[in-house]
Amino acid sequence: MTSTSVASPSFGDLALLPAVLSAVKTLGYEIPSPIQIQTIPALLEGRDMLGQAQTGTGKTAAFALPILSRLELTRREPQVLVLAPTRELAQQVAVSFSKYGQNLQGLEVATLCGGQEYREQLGALKRGAQVVVGTPGRVIDHLDRGSLKLDGLTSLVLDEADEMLRMGFIDDVKRVVADTPKTAQRVFFSATLPTEIERIVNRYLVDPVKVAIESGTTTGENIEQRLVRVDGGAKLEALSRILEVEPVDGAIVFVRTRAACATLMEQLSARGVNVASLSGDLDQSLRERTIQRLKRGKVDVLIATDVAARGLDVPRITHVFNYDLPQDAEAYTHRIGRTGRAGRTGISITFVGFREGRKVGWIEQATGQKLSEMEVPDEAAIRAHRDEVFHQKVIAALTAGADEQRALVGRLVEEGYDPIELACSFARLARADEAPIGRMQAPRKETRNDRDGKPARREGGARDRGPSEGMTRYRVAVGHKDGVKPGQLVGALANEGGIEGARIGRIDIRTSFSVVELPNSLPASILAKMARARVAGRALEISEDSGAPERAPRRRREDGDAPIRRPSRA
Repeated sequence: MTSTSVASPSFGDLALLPAVLSAVKTLGYEIPSPIQIQTIPALLEGRDMLGQAQTGTGKTAAFALPILSRLELTRREPQVLVLAPTRELAQQVAVSFSKYGQNLQGLEVATLCGGQEYREQLGALKRGAQVVVGTPGRVIDHLDRGSLKLDGLTSLVLDEADEMLRMGFIDDVKRVVADTPKTAQRVFFSATLPTEIERIVNRYLVDPVKVAIESGTTTGENIEQRLVRVDGGAKLEALSRILEVEPVDGAIVFVRTRAACATLMEQLSARGVNVASLSGDLDQSLRERTIQRLKRGKVDVLIATDVAARGLDVPRITHVFNYDLPQDAEAYTHRIGRTGRAGRTGISITFVGFREGRKVGWIEQATGQKLSEMEVPDEAAIRAHRDEVFHQKVIAALTAGADEQRALVGRLVEEGYDPIELACSFARLARADEAPIGRMQAPRKETRNDRDGKPARREGGARDRGPSEGMTRYRVAVGHKDGVKPGQLVGALANEGGIEGARIGRIDIRTSFSVVELPNSLPASILAKMARARVAGRALEISEDSGAPERAPRRRREDGDAPIRRPSRA
């Protein structure tokens, strides 16, 4: 019996618009991924779809290519709306649409997310952007302003729907889905299918095509992968301790945003670390000079965004740190691939907040390897390491000889000083410049939601005790009267400020305002961006909390009320 192999289809077999197919070839794509093979034909037909897939499986191209092939470029109004849970993902998706549509004359892509000026977003919408990509909060804001209209929408895409649920955007998502024309195509992608997402699917999707794809991402076996459980306020101290104890030759520390890149570089530099930064706001010549300094040993630690996650090959990189978790398993793979190259071994250390266990699960599932848990070195371990380093220095000095010091030591001994006491004094003088060992923030205990067992933000903690170590309290102008939930605040602050949600501490929601803990190290520019975020239709107006109690509203006396009399003293 003979067997015949069936050749994988090419992009040319998928009936894409010629201009879109030309862009795909220009970008160097040849063979579509499994999810693209299964989704593109159905989406070209205008079918609704439910896709269960991780980012990193090629799902952005899976929905962008067929949607672009169906656009009416002469119609200057939003035809496609893509909702993404974070600013970073929204920007990535928008860039992908622009690349895939580079040959489409008249294509306009608008990105609606926090951290951007409204003027730029309003301009793109007024020019008649056919493709709109945004985060739920900012999209709702434009809907309320009337600057975004969904009347002409032909396709709605929810990317990482389960992540939007986790971040507290589910009410915003429901509103957008409900406001979308009934004739519009609805496409949902989600790594998991929580009950709430299934309800929306069953209510709004019509006879959807269902596709489930597992990521085939793998990592090198010569990279030892570890994780450290540490919350945002204690990350800096944890990183400093690990850098001191680990046998690091060169290291790359990955953060999520440019602002975090600049902040962490300043903090580590102040602690005496030989550090530089690399992010998308540097021009190409400066990037190349920074990489050359790293290669030559002029820089030991490079703080970088994902701009350094691909193509960077520096042989002396022994360690990669995921200071901020990446968006997806593919980005994780590219990050840690900066070490352990060309047959060498390497170590990756990933910082994981106490509410980020689910993300560790999808990394392990996608890579097929388990992350071994390591503890942050305690004070005893730091002292023992420093003692060993000093011990080796003393041995080296004895080997080299110290004839020029013998006369001084001999005179001190003759004056009656004990040799052991003298040695202790010399050691104390020699080690006087050692940095003090900082205190680590104790892990916060998370309360659990009775319904689903997931971690929930504690309310009321901020008024019962002082702020957590490394954190500052801020007051925001929404509270119980606005119907705000902790997850909404986390999502708005994280997206607008460009920080990860795990760095946001305790949240105390009160009647007319809320108190939120944020890291001490946040620059004023980030706080200013957070202040512009909107939740429940209101700007957060963030300001440092003075600790003043909330006053009950004074009752206004109406006509006809009896005068209010104070009780007389006996």
